[in-house]
Amino acid sequence: MIIKPARLRMGDTVGVIAPASPPNQENLKRSFTFLEKELGLKIKLGQSLFEQYGYLAGPNENRLKDLHMMFADKEVKAIICAGGGYGTARIADDIDYKMIAENPKVFWGYSDITFLHTAIRQQTGLVTFHGPMLASDIGSVQEDQTLSKTFMKQIMEPEGRVYPKTLGNLETIVSGVAEGDIVGGNLCLLTSTIGTAFEIDTKDKIILIEDVHEEPRSIDRMLNQLYMAGKLQQAAGFVIGNFKNCKPEREQSLSLDEVLDYYFKLIGKPAVKGFMIGHCTPHFSLPLGVPAKLNAETQDLTIEHGVL
Repeated sequence: MIIKPARLRMGDTVGVIAPASPPNQENLKRSFTFLEKELGLKIKLGQSLFEQYGYLAGPNENRLKDLHMMFADKEVKAIICAGGGYGTARIADDIDYKMIAENPKVFWGYSDITFLHTAIRQQTGLVTFHGPMLASDIGSVQEDQTLSKTFMKQIMEPEGRVYPKTLGNLETIVSGVAEGDIVGGNLCLLTSTIGTAFEIDTKDKIILIEDVHEEPRSIDRMLNQLYMAGKLQQAAGFVIGNFKNCKPEREQSLSLDEVLDYYFKLIGKPAVKGFMIGHCTPHFSLPLGVPAKLNAETQDLTIEHGVL
């Protein structure tokens, strides 16, 4: 059963947490201006935002406590992750999914947050949101985040999503039309669910994949694992997002396009690559776990609204 969270309204409070790696503090502070001034929201901060334990934003128990606290807090209407990195899979086993199901609210992030998207959706039915995060994206001054911010406003608007093809060139790998719930996210994190209690369910789903800083041979290895696990064959279609800096480091290599084309032509399901979804600017955001339609012939992607 799909559970859609309530839309946000001006004056609502959002909880900000760091369930993976420590966020850039300057970027994080800049992002608050967007939440407060442009969206008219109040902010509640998790303790993990200010902790560091190696490459983690504090010990597992502290990051888990923040997640639980924000879902249980009736004042908090949405939870937005500050950034990714690594660490969400380390807390997945200990999450109180029953409590989350009883307190549905907007949960937003991408990259390493993919593991939580998958675990929460499959354990509770809650629709979650794949989109730019606060410290890693919205508060960054390296690139213009105007469009990414605009896409983020969907949590206040219960309207369907249509991918704007003006964002860049799309390329069809396999033609056809696919319909099904859209799920997925970061390829590395999707692969890491295999063999766990949170193994990605791809049956009759439209699968979104994206990644960053992975050589083509690494992309090949991950797609091959999903293929051997039967996950690609079970899907209805594929939305292939941005693969930033996924270039070979050696001359003797296949290109990223050669790897992607091989696997998705082998599967033979509708597949389009080039979507500006992932570690890119602008970053098109979307709900996960809702019905979607991919027309690979016209390269149109439409997605049902994610909030009520």
